[in-house]
Parts: sequence; C-alpha cells; structure tokens
Amino acid sequence: MSSPVPPATASASKPVADIACDIFCAVIDNFGDIGVCWRLARQLAAEHDWQVRVFVDDLHAFQKLCPTLSIDRARQSVEGIVIEHWHEPAHAGDTLEVADVVIEAFGCELPPVYVAGMARRERAPVWLNLEYLSAEDWVADFHLRPSPHPRFPLTKTFFFPGLGAGTGGVLKERGLDAARTAFAASPDARDAWWRKTVGAPPPSCDATVISLFAYENPAVDSLLEQWRDSTGEIALLVPEGRISGAVARFFGLPAFAAGSHARRGNLTAHALAFTDQPGYDRLLWASDINFVRGEDSFVRAQWAARPFVWHIYPQADDAHLPKLDAALAHYAGPLPVRARAALARFWHAWNGVGKPDWADFQRHRAAFEARAAKWAGELASVGDLAGNLAEFAKSQLK
Repeated sequence: MSSPVPPATASASKPVADIACDIFCAVIDNFGDIGVCWRLARQLAAEHDWQVRVFVDDLHAFQKLCPTLSIDRARQSVEGIVIEHWHEPAHAGDTLEVADVVIEAFGCELPPVYVAGMARRERAPVWLNLEYLSAEDWVADFHLRPSPHPRFPLTKTFFFPGLGAGTGGVLKERGLDAARTAFAASPDARDAWWRKTVGAPPPSCDATVISLFAYENPAVDSLLEQWRDSTGEIALLVPEGRISGAVARFFGLPAFAAGSHARRGNLTAHALAFTDQPGYDRLLWASDINFVRGEDSFVRAQWAARPFVWHIYPQADDAHLPKLDAALAHYAGPLPVRARAALARFWHAWNGVGKPDWADFQRHRAAFEARAAKWAGELASVGDLAGNLAEFAKSQLK
C-alpha cells in the first residue's frame, strides 16, 4: 500500500501497477454490499493490477461469499487483496495508510482520521462514492458529479452503476462470457455440477430448471402451487436463505436446509448450500429461469443470458416500484407488446402487486429467452463498472 505522502509528484503520471485502492464497505443487506465490493476488489486486482485493500465491518457475512476468509483476524490477505476488519466507524487500520483511490461504498462514512489523512497527502486521492445500482434516467445526470468537502481541500465524486449509456455500467469480468459458453457446451460439466452441487443427476431435458433466490415473499405460495400443478416437470433449485422457510412449509417440512429434496406433483425442489460467487454463476447457467434479488444476483442474472425475475429490495411507500419499472423499460422495452406486458405483470406480482401467473409467463418464454441473450450484448456496450472506474481514476491521477 502507498504511504500517506506518495513519492510521485503532482504532475507525474502514475503507472497503473502502482495504484493503491482502499474500498470501505459497511454490510447492511446481508450479502449485497460486500458481494459487490468483493467482486470489484478482485477485478481491480486481477485485471487492472491495482493494490487493493478492503475495509469491511462484517467478516461473518463476507466469509459466506469467500470461504477461505478467517473471521477472527484483524488483517489478512485473500487472493492478493488485503482485508481489514473494520471494527468501528473511527477505525482505519492499526497503521494509517491512505491509498491513491478511495472508494466509499454505498454511502458508508469514512473514518474521520482517514479523511484527515487524505487531506494531508501531497496529492489528494481520487475519492469515489460508489452508489447503489439504479436503472432510472436521472442516474446519468448524477454520474461523476463532484462534491467538495466542507472543511478539507478534497472532492468526492459520485460513481453510479447503471444499465444505460452515461452511467458506470455494472461489474463483468473479462473471462465471464467464455466461462459461461464453455459450461453450456459441456454436458459433462453440467452433469458434474448437478451431482456435486445438488446431489442428484440432471433432470430430463424436458424439465424446466428454476433457481429461486429471494427475500421473504408472500407470492411464493401461489407460485409453488402453480409449479406443483404445471403440465411439465419443474426442477427448483433453492439456495439456503430467507425464502427457505416458505419452501419448507409448502412441503410440510420443519426446515429446508442444504441437501434437502422434496417433491409434490410435478415440482421437485432441491435445497443448495450457500455458495461462493463463481459457484453462484454456475447455478444461474445451469438454470433455465432465474429468480434473483437485490443488486449482485440481479446483475449476474443478466450476464447469464437467461430469462430472470427480479425481487428488488423493498422500500417504504413502494419507493422501489419506480426503480423496478425503470429496469423493465431497459430490459423489456424491445419485446413484443404482449410479451412485454406479461413480463411486467409477473415482475410486479413477484414484488407485491398482483398474483404471479406462471402459465402467462410460460406462453412468452421463447421471446424472453431471445431477449435475455440480446440484452447481455446491449448491456456490455455500456462497459463494465470496474473498467470504467479504473479509467476515470487514472484520468484523475495523471
């Protein structure tokens, strides 16, 4: 990591390999915050050769996504990235080190001592406030907007992820498409994944495989009933989490823990252990339709190029619904009118407005599949978030 006063002069151009970056993350929504920060950290280190350090306040949540992490260590290195346990808001590590690029994730507040250290540097660091993802039109207007500090000669820049031009884009690793294509092209890889992850062989090729990752959702009971009574076989893959209790009740079980299997009618459900991030991508690739929640899995479902249903993080007074509609406008806009209306109805129902109609969704599945594949290409044209962020930071360090 760099020292508080870097050796480079204010006019010198800083080589990419010498860039040090600190990411501060306060875990609020279980795994979404640290999930995004960990993907970003790994990508900046692996693809841009940055020296990355992550301050995170919840190592237990982090370990779910990164099993090699030790929850009892104040400082450690994982995949070449330094992890600091952020004990309290005022904590900034045992030795104050200020990076060249400082990322304040999702509005968490930097330690005052760290901000003061930023101000003492000969060259102020590039200070970015990484915001939550939104598809709303206003995001492009606020992306890269500066915010001067009220007391120090520092400027924070707002960096907005988004689905459209003029935004920061979303995270996507360089090798992701190749890995997905290779998995899809290999029946052996798919068979091995099922036996290792699910504990069962793959279902017949006529079955519809669905992954279900969601917050608690009253609409799930109706949907499970419809899948039970469907004309075709449904294979449901349920990562252990907040929806597991409702699935257990549907099958009359005390719990639906990892390794559990249950069947009613044409619905067979499998409970999966919580997986690391690469493992979650393979779950999405192994499924025909993906139910996802929050931000990180929402983004990964789009790169999976499969039809998906988004459970957006619920907010008071239905403030999340305009955000849901904004994402639908980007994603579903080019669909035929009836297919677009069916997808909107289903997404709204899954988010508390109406009742999900599985038969209606299925009628337009071919259109949804074609759109999912095309959308992945359109989204890629915005550029990936890590690359866009790195280019902006380098432009400010010249």
